[in-house]
Amino acid sequence: MGRLAEFIAASAGALSRATGRGGGTSLPGMVLNRLDPGALRRLGGGLGGGAVYISATNGKTTTARLLSACLRADGRDVTANAAGANLASGITAALLARERRRRAERRGSRWGSRGIGSPMRIASHRSTATRPHSGTRWSIGNRRSAGTPWSTGTRLGRRGSREEPPRCGGIGVFEVDEGALGQVAGVLQPRAVVLMNLFRDQLDRYGELETIAERWGDLARTLGPATIMLLNADDPALAHLGTLRTREPMFEPSWPEDAPEALGADPAGSAAAQPFRPPAQERIGADPLNVVLFGIDDPGIGRPDLPHAADTVRCGNCGHPLSHDLVTVGHLGHWRCEGCGLRRPEPHIRARRVHLDGLDRLTLTISGLDRANGIDGVDQADRADRADTADRTDTADRADETSEVDGTDRAVEVDESGGPHEVGEARDAGGAGIEIEVTAGIGGLHNAYNVTAAVAAALALGVPAETVRSGIAGVQAAFGRAEQVNLDGRSLRLLLAKNPTGANENIRCLLAEPAPLHLLVVLNDRTADGRDPSWIWDVDYEPLWDRAGSVTLAGDRCWELALRFSYGGLDPERFDVRENPADALDAAVAATPPGGVLYALPTYTALLDLRTELVRRGATHDFWQES
Repeated sequence: MGRLAEFIAASAGALSRATGRGGGTSLPGMVLNRLDPGALRRLGGGLGGGAVYISATNGKTTTARLLSACLRADGRDVTANAAGANLASGITAALLARERRRRAERRGSRWGSRGIGSPMRIASHRSTATRPHSGTRWSIGNRRSAGTPWSTGTRLGRRGSREEPPRCGGIGVFEVDEGALGQVAGVLQPRAVVLMNLFRDQLDRYGELETIAERWGDLARTLGPATIMLLNADDPALAHLGTLRTREPMFEPSWPEDAPEALGADPAGSAAAQPFRPPAQERIGADPLNVVLFGIDDPGIGRPDLPHAADTVRCGNCGHPLSHDLVTVGHLGHWRCEGCGLRRPEPHIRARRVHLDGLDRLTLTISGLDRANGIDGVDQADRADRADTADRTDTADRADETSEVDGTDRAVEVDESGGPHEVGEARDAGGAGIEIEVTAGIGGLHNAYNVTAAVAAALALGVPAETVRSGIAGVQAAFGRAEQVNLDGRSLRLLLAKNPTGANENIRCLLAEPAPLHLLVVLNDRTADGRDPSWIWDVDYEPLWDRAGSVTLAGDRCWELALRFSYGGLDPERFDVRENPADALDAAVAATPPGGVLYALPTYTALLDLRTELVRRGATHDFWQES
C-alpha cells in the first residue's frame, strides 16, 4: 500500500494548502504514518548520508538552518523540516516530499533521454554550486580526496546532464521536539544527535526538566556506537549524558573515601582512566564512543551570577547547589559542584571569542580539537558516502599535504585509516586543532550557541572548515527569530518569546538597540504555547520600562500581560491592550514613527497569528515556504 498511502498523504497536504488551512508541513506525515506505520523508517532509509537530529528547548530551528547551509555549501543533498514541523509527522512529511521530488526527477530523466525534454521542472534543494577540488583539506580529522573530478551524471538528473551531482548521498537535518526525540530515534536511528539545552517550557506538556533529561539519558544508552552525539558542555543537565556512552570520564569528581566501588584505573595507568563514578552509579561501556562536546569559552561575555529564573541550579548527581565561574544564557555557563566535584567538561569545539553586533550579526572564533573521545578521525559514514563519488588518492601521495592550523602550514601524516595527525609537537594537550572565524547574519548570545553547535556538527560530519565558514555566512534569520518585515514604512522585528530564558535573551538584545523601543508583546496559551502562562512572571521585563517609547499588549492572555506589567512598575497609562491581533498590530504600527522599528515578542501561536496577518497584508510569505 506504500505508493497509494503516499499519494493520499501528499494529496491531503496539497488540499490543506489549497484551502488555506495550513502549509501541509505535518498533515501528510500524520496521514502517511497512520496508513503506513513503517513509512518513517522506509523513507528515512533512503538517506544515504543518514539523519541528523537537533533537539533543544531553544534554538532548534536556527541551528538546523545553519547546519543545513553548511552541508549544502559542501554539495550535499539536504532534506530538512525547515518550516519547524518537528514531531514524527513533520519529519515523515519532509521525507515524503523528498521521495516524490526524486521520483519526479527520474521521470524527467526518462523524458530527457527521449529527446523530448522534461514536462516539468521540480525544484530541488540540492546545492549545485561549483566547488574547487584542487588540493586536500582537512577538517578535524575528516579527509576528502584531492583533485577528484565530479562524476558526469547522476541517476536523479537528465542523462548526460552537466549539472554537478551531490558529493554524497542525501542527508537529513531535522529539528526534533524534545519530547518526541526518543520516539523518532527509536524508529529511524540517527547518524548524529545534537542536544543543545533544556530550559523550562510547556510544563503542562513536558513536566519538569528532569523528565526530559531522563528520557535523553535513556536515548544515550540505546544509540548505536556509530551515532555521533554532540552535547552542550555548558548545560549541566546535558553534559553528563556523554558518560553514558564512553569509558573516558568527562568529569573529575572527588568521591568520599568510603564511596561504593568505582571504575578501576586503566591497566596502563593513564590519567584519563582514574576511578570515576558517573551519575546514577552506572557502569560505562568498555569502548570510547562518538561524543563531541561544544561550549563557549570567552570570559568577556556573560555575567557572574545566575538570573533569578535559572532552571538547572542543583547538581544532578548529588543535589548540591551549583557554582558558576561564568553564566552565559539562563543556567548555561562554566559550572561546578562543590559537593561531589562534578564540573563542566572541557569542550572539543569551543567559541573562544564572541563578538555581538546587534540583532543581525555576530562573529565567533571557534577552536576545534582532535580528541580520542571526540572528533578523532574520519567519520566512517561520511567516508562511505563519498566512496561513490570520489576515488581515493594513494596514501603516499598525501603524506606531504599540509593542513591550515592557526594560519600556518603544518605537515600532516595520514595513518592507515585515513585520519590525519600532525608531525611534531601538538598545539596543546588536546591534540591537533583548527581555528576558524565565522560570521553569521543573526545576533545575540543565544545564537552564539546555535552557531557553535552547527559548526561542531558540520565539522564532525566532515565538512571542511572553509566550507563551514562560507555556509554560516550565508544564513539569515529563520521566521520569527529576529526576522525583519517591512510594514507601512516601519521595520517590524519578530522575536519569538516562548519561555523565560528565550524572552530574557530577546530583552537582553533589545537593551542594546537604540531607544526609544516600540514594543508589541503577544501572549497566547494554546497547546503549542503551554496552557499555563505564569512563566511571564519570571521574565525580566522591567529594564525595558525606561527605554520604552510605546507598549502594545495583545493575545489570548493580554490581560495577564497587563497585570504582569502593572505589578512590574509600568504605569497602565503607558501601555495599550488589544485582544485582536490585527487591531494590536495596527495600534503598534501607529505608535511607531515612520522609519522606526517595531519589536514584536510573541509566543509561538501568537507568532503564527501575526504572520498570518502579515501575509494577508502582503508584507511577507507563509512560514511553510521557508527553505
